[in-house]
Amino acid sequence: MVKFLAGLLLGLLIVPAMVWGYLRFGHPPVAVTDGPLPFEKQLVRAPLHARIDREMPRSSPIAATDENVTAGAVVYRAHCAVCHGLPNRGADIAAHMYPSAPPLFKWHRQGVIGVSDDPAGETYWKVANGIRLTGMPSFAKILTTAQMWQVTLLLKNANRTLPNAAVHLLDEPLPTDAAAAIAGTKP
Repeated sequence: MVKFLAGLLLGLLIVPAMVWGYLRFGHPPVAVTDGPLPFEKQLVRAPLHARIDREMPRSSPIAATDENVTAGAVVYRAHCAVCHGLPNRGADIAAHMYPSAPPLFKWHRQGVIGVSDDPAGETYWKVANGIRLTGMPSFAKILTTAQMWQVTLLLKNANRTLPNAAVHLLDEPLPTDAAAAIAGTKP
């Protein structure tokens, strides 16, 4: 019995020491080019979806009018397109992120563009809160509540005919000069 308890105690000490060593000496995949840990996606998705389902707003406080959808296109160009791309144009940055940023104006199933099949509250939650370890920032302190809802409504309606002003904004290429992109002006 003493040998069993000694072995159990030793085992309880060795496992944490091995985990500490693995983490301390830089072995986990931390670079974007590294592969995922086993079961990493499954471990992250369950709590993320549970929290979103619990906290997401159930309805939008603003209507999906042409003005609001067009205002959402302005916000999208300024804050989202660099990672998520524009219609018919992907984003160069997206492929070099881990996980890669999803193209929000790309068809991925019959009748579905980007996140147009997600509840609007889910998209709003992601815009407002961001998602840790994905590159998706929180815009809660950057955009107003109205702006976050406007971009949400744009994405929710991406599979429908958008107002002409919104289409025009989304068809215009993004600036290629980094300083111009940050300033929101053309080079």
